[in-house]
Amino acid sequence: MKILAGRFKGLSVHTSSKMAYRPTKSRVRKSIFDRLQNFNFKSTLDLFSGSGIIGFESASRGATEVTFVENNVKIMNQLRKNSELFNDVKFRFNRVNVLLAIQNLDNFDFIYADPPYGEIHLQPLSETILKHLNKDGIFILECEKNQIPFLDADVYDYGNTRILTWKN
Repeated sequence: MKILAGRFKGLSVHTSSKMAYRPTKSRVRKSIFDRLQNFNFKSTLDLFSGSGIIGFESASRGATEVTFVENNVKIMNQLRKNSELFNDVKFRFNRVNVLLAIQNLDNFDFIYADPPYGEIHLQPLSETILKHLNKDGIFILECEKNQIPFLDADVYDYGNTRILTWKN
């Protein structure tokens, strides 16, 4: 997968078809970051990180700190290896269940969560995540298109993907 914009534009982030993740499609990622326009978020939290493409795209666009939370050891090793491609960015890696990790994390300017579709109760997860959002921050939740919006989220649909967004 390639970084779409920013100082690392065109850089390839290595992925593997053997890994158990579903990377955010380039078209969806481009639309999300286009909506953010002037990306001015210094700290990013990438929950259920998978390929890490959202965190790496954030780093390319100006985030100076990116925290990945991913439970799978092989995926986490790949995230660490890919992070070596980026200079002047502080990466943190939490290999733990997201539902446990979120209770103990700091606050962030930009939070992105892409949980496994249909496996997690999204509203309680989102309520907890929103407590960790800095003033003027944004939280984006990627889910299935059939997910009913909640907590007054802004809703954007891209094919079978629904994006729910909250601003603080």
